[in-house]
Amino acid sequence: MAHSHPVKKHTGLMDWLTTVDHKKIGILYLLAGGLFFLVGGLEAILIRIQLAYPDQHIFVGDSFNQLTTMHGTTMIFFAAMPIIFAFMNAIVPLQIGARDVAFPFVNSLGFWLFFAGGVLMNTSWFLGGAPDAGWTGYAPLSSITDSGWGQTLEGNIQGTDFYVLGLQIAGIGTLIGGINFLVTIINMRAPGLTYMRMPMFTWSAFITSALIVLAFPAITVALVELMFDRVFGGAFFDAARGGNNVLWEHLFWIFGHPEVYILILPAFGIISEIVSTFSKKRLFGYSSMVFATVLIGFLGFMVWVHHMFTTGLGPVANSIFSIATMAIAVPTGVKIFNWLFTLWGGQIRFTTANIFATAFIPTFVMGGTTGVMLAIPAADFQYHDTYFVVAHFHYVIVGGLILGLFAGLYYWWPKMFGRTLSEGLGKLHFWLFFIGFHLTFFPQHFLGLMGMPRRVFTYQPGYDLEVGNLVSTVGAFFMGIGTLVFLINIIATARKPVTALSDPWDGRTLEWSIPSPAPEYNFKQTPLVRGYDALWKEKMAGNKQMTPAEPVGSIHMPSASILPLMMSVGLFIAGFGFMYKNYYVAGAGIIVTFIAMFLRSVYDDHGWHIEPEELEDDKGVKA
Repeated sequence: MAHSHPVKKHTGLMDWLTTVDHKKIGILYLLAGGLFFLVGGLEAILIRIQLAYPDQHIFVGDSFNQLTTMHGTTMIFFAAMPIIFAFMNAIVPLQIGARDVAFPFVNSLGFWLFFAGGVLMNTSWFLGGAPDAGWTGYAPLSSITDSGWGQTLEGNIQGTDFYVLGLQIAGIGTLIGGINFLVTIINMRAPGLTYMRMPMFTWSAFITSALIVLAFPAITVALVELMFDRVFGGAFFDAARGGNNVLWEHLFWIFGHPEVYILILPAFGIISEIVSTFSKKRLFGYSSMVFATVLIGFLGFMVWVHHMFTTGLGPVANSIFSIATMAIAVPTGVKIFNWLFTLWGGQIRFTTANIFATAFIPTFVMGGTTGVMLAIPAADFQYHDTYFVVAHFHYVIVGGLILGLFAGLYYWWPKMFGRTLSEGLGKLHFWLFFIGFHLTFFPQHFLGLMGMPRRVFTYQPGYDLEVGNLVSTVGAFFMGIGTLVFLINIIATARKPVTALSDPWDGRTLEWSIPSPAPEYNFKQTPLVRGYDALWKEKMAGNKQMTPAEPVGSIHMPSASILPLMMSVGLFIAGFGFMYKNYYVAGAGIIVTFIAMFLRSVYDDHGWHIEPEELEDDKGVKA
């Protein structure tokens, strides 16, 4: 006999610390990622303040290196990745008609591990200095531990140790998150939802998860080896003792290039959903979009050496990777034209979400164009390590990914929070951010071509670098103000009542067929999918809602658990133990983690059930 509530339901803070509900975990990812986004943005503005004029001495040498390292690392690992996971958590189970992800407990563990790693790394600012070897952590900069480098505390503690251990802890969280979404999308789709009927965002989350599972082990191996070099006196990357520092570059970029696609593919998925919804048209060339996404994921593993053309690997290696890099432009181009053809002849509505989505297209094309320029080894010898590269990847990551994420936030906010963000403030946010973005990064192409190296904290007057740098700094402030407008929008919206419609945009996919915000169990009855754009198909057939695939019945729910948080706290403590060479603390942390794992193994938790009479009816009121 299934009891309705054998578990005590937590409320308030405890509810959030113990939740295994994918929608709440999505909101946690969004909050944490947003927090780190603000930190990374502040670091960026400090970098631009230092470079606004030549010969400034505000953040010099080591402190500037710490800023650039932490800005890059924070933005990629602790801001962009979690916001992507926020969308995957909040939306994918709804788009495939599932009640949760495959492993709700593991989902919660993934979040807390990421968060522990991010907090661990950012404590470095207060404990003797942040990592300063660049976000790519190139050896030997990152592997040398004698006190001549960086600021050293007792026991040779340095910022780079925070980098190594913080990224390892967070990386485990990302890896298990990727596995979880692979299993969820393969196993938990609603009846009738074949692979070639999955929404484009679900497809992009699927390929992204596969890339995470295949790419993250490479950085894990690299970080373990670097940890042995730094903490236990190993010599993996020390050429003087038989190691090889180019090995780090290979391991880092075998992860790092797929990582770029891990970042951008979800944005492609978001753009596909939005462009289609706000043109009132089916996505043009859906199957070619799917194959292009798969091909990008596949080719993404074959191009890592284009980050290393100047390493001296020789003309054969450089040529092969150059051709592979140019090949990636083909499926990416397919996507661009498909979005344009989707818009073509559509009944376009320029909501804030759609303005961000359409602005994404030309901006991303600019980033892709400079990418093809960088793919030519002979030319890359000129571009390499200049501001041209900085301009290129910010056009891809900010002009691509971040615009895509903002588009997704305006689009899915009502589904996540039950409130619609202000369109007026949204458009102000867009124009400030968009103009600021181009002001910041467009001049950097020319600064790079004029010879300004990246990662330098100053430059000399009289080399025509002053105007470009000043414009760039002004643009950074515009982006900052735009982000503040977005925060004001969030705060103002949060004070309104929960009044969002279940389908505010006249959507096409399953997540718009249930109330906003979605109830705890998502779907009262699992929907039956009868074609691509499942909800739109029912609307065109004149049906008010999805046809259910099952009768109303008792719904099984997973139980909340504090154990994921405890496991992460244990590893957090252990990280500090390893860094300070205090193996009692390290052992204690690992014991905490193992106790939590043991409890999870021996305590058989069967979850609980929501009975039919407790379900809400379609107006969002309890029946």
